Amino acid sequence: MATETGSRVDGEAAFAGVGLGDRRRLARGVAGIAGFLLVWHAVSLTQDPFVLPSPVAVAGAFASEFASGDMTTALSQSVRHWIPGTLAGTGLGVAAGVAFGWSGLLDDVTAPLVRTLRPVPPLALIGFAIAWFGINDWGAAFIIAVGAFWINFYAAYGAVEGVSEDLLDVGRTLGVRGDLDAVRSIVLPASMPGIMTGIRTGLGRCWMLVVASEIFGVPGVGREIIRASNNLRVDRAIAYILVLSLMYLLVDVAFRAVEGRVLAWRA
Repeated sequence: MATETGSRVDGEAAFAGVGLGDRRRLARGVAGIAGFLLVWHAVSLTQDPFVLPSPVAVAGAFASEFASGDMTTALSQSVRHWIPGTLAGTGLGVAAGVAFGWSGLLDDVTAPLVRTLRPVPPLALIGFAIAWFGINDWGAAFIIAVGAFWINFYAAYGAVEGVSEDLLDVGRTLGVRGDLDAVRSIVLPASMPGIMTGIRTGLGRCWMLVVASEIFGVPGVGREIIRASNNLRVDRAIAYILVLSLMYLLVDVAFRAVEGRVLAWRA
């Protein structure tokens, strides 16, 4: 019975994150979307279709691409490098952020290197991705991983640095000894809200990086967007952009449910 209740609460929290747990918020959200579509349609009447297609044209392109199977194929191709890139970048970013945030020695030694590499955008590394991995899923995953790494690194770093010294003193009084014990027993639990926020932000950023990771020819949703734009098929390009938005929405809802379980102690 307790498990069923916990699952129901987590599910409600996840839906509430997208406005589905509150009828008033849902109604406002629907009204906002309807207003946006009306404005979009009105403006599209004054433009050529290759400049700004109407919502109806985009819906038609979406249905056509989905019915042909091209959309599901492109999505599956993007997922093949989105998953390993996101997992690798997130895992390494969190681990490095926790380590450097806790260890003053590591922070001092790596600070110049971190400040040098941080401003480099993932797009600037496309040449390295091709040289090291080739034009394939692993090259695209590398671009995504780089973007995920820095978001999660700084989120974890800041969260660990923000752990109260008073909390650490209490832990030492209760018998916590050594760095590993302190990190496991005090630092990680206390910094988990910040770390989870970084992971959630990184998940969205990684879907944005799908387009950048496929700009050099790797098949997927991003390549279809670029190809459609080059052919002035703006309706088709927007249809594939909506695919990325829908995937982010699904991942975000699922992550909010996981976050609710991990941070249940805050309730």
